[in-house]
Amino acid sequence: MRSTDSHQRNAGLAADQLPRLLPADIGGEPLSLAEHLARYGPIGPAGADPWRREALIEEVDRAGLTGRGGAGFPAARKLAAVAAGHAPIVVANGTEGEPASSKDKVLLARSPQLVLDGAVLAARIVGASQVVVVVHHSVREIVDAAAAERSRAGSERIRIKVMTAADRFVAGEASAVVHWIEDGLPIPTSKPPRLSERGLGGRPTLVHNVETLAQLALIARYGASWFRAVGTPEQPGSMLVTILGAVNQPRVHEIAIGTSVQEVLSLAGGASAPLQALLLGGYFGSWVSATAAADLPFSSAGLAILDADVGAGLIAALPEDACGLVETARVVRYLADESAGQCGPCRFGLDAIAGEFQRLAEGRTSDLSLLRRWLGQVDGRGACRHPDGVVRLIRSALAVFGPELGQHAQGWCCATRTADVLPIPPRRQL
Repeated sequence: MRSTDSHQRNAGLAADQLPRLLPADIGGEPLSLAEHLARYGPIGPAGADPWRREALIEEVDRAGLTGRGGAGFPAARKLAAVAAGHAPIVVANGTEGEPASSKDKVLLARSPQLVLDGAVLAARIVGASQVVVVVHHSVREIVDAAAAERSRAGSERIRIKVMTAADRFVAGEASAVVHWIEDGLPIPTSKPPRLSERGLGGRPTLVHNVETLAQLALIARYGASWFRAVGTPEQPGSMLVTILGAVNQPRVHEIAIGTSVQEVLSLAGGASAPLQALLLGGYFGSWVSATAAADLPFSSAGLAILDADVGAGLIAALPEDACGLVETARVVRYLADESAGQCGPCRFGLDAIAGEFQRLAEGRTSDLSLLRRWLGQVDGRGACRHPDGVVRLIRSALAVFGPELGQHAQGWCCATRTADVLPIPPRRQL
């Protein structure tokens, strides 16, 4: 890569301009290829070879880009690991199995060409000849059309295959996406080897969230310094955030990482009712006190004081008239039912935990000490990380809604709200 100045000459967006990833009118039609190029310009600085892999990996490393799918792994390290392998392949993960999240669907619906830019760019960096784009069924036609438009333009040498994702919560985990592509079973696993060593078809496989790939396409155009003009030193750049629950205008927004939680909520029109708690990061995230979180920066470092994280970029606002224990019980039952069922901690442990937590939430006879013991028995012992996410959610609920445990043990709850706050899909027919 050349100097920052050469990047800036090609920059179509000011360094501090938001949104970067989306057109301002999020609810409109997807950008065509021509509109996309008019907004962002071509990839690569003036007079430089935009496809030299070492330079691009170094630039991504300087930018400090981390994954936007929830794990937050450094993007440059993934690129370098896969680039070192033989005959690699790239997978763009737009599964978004999280029921409360919409950020990947919105990105693919409005800026599909930016995602495809990033996917193709990643393929060039690692030396892959094919990209597989796995997307939620609601945006499949849009992504198909965007890929076809690129093909008609005649400038694409990387083969792009688009697939519909499995409709499961666990299907968005990287190994589950690879298994879905390969054999139609979205089974996650944490067993070695790493996907960067042996993934799809036994080949080194780069799996990046679609937002991560869109950010990669921006870095290739404008450079690391431009990327770092917003965000924090530890976690630079922008990110997409889904805001829902007790807010006036639930929707997806792009924010500079480190924006205060209160300011992020204001982007959704502010709270529609007094708030008691926020669920941060998604259904594998953490409940936190709304008051305690309000002035904290929405970043991994900023939320660490509450043992929370930005996760998949989600803030769900819980009003005072709702019951956090009841809401958590609904989510935990859903997560237990969504288990891949490949190990005891998931098949038996999560089902038992969900039942015990449900009894606690409903004020029926329950055993809190038994529940805590079960949480310790499944944490870190699953074939994948599904049990760990459930444990994290429950432990945060027990901490934040602890004062209500005594009330529920006596058979009553102070909540007056009857409508559910957190979205849960219909129970799967077995």
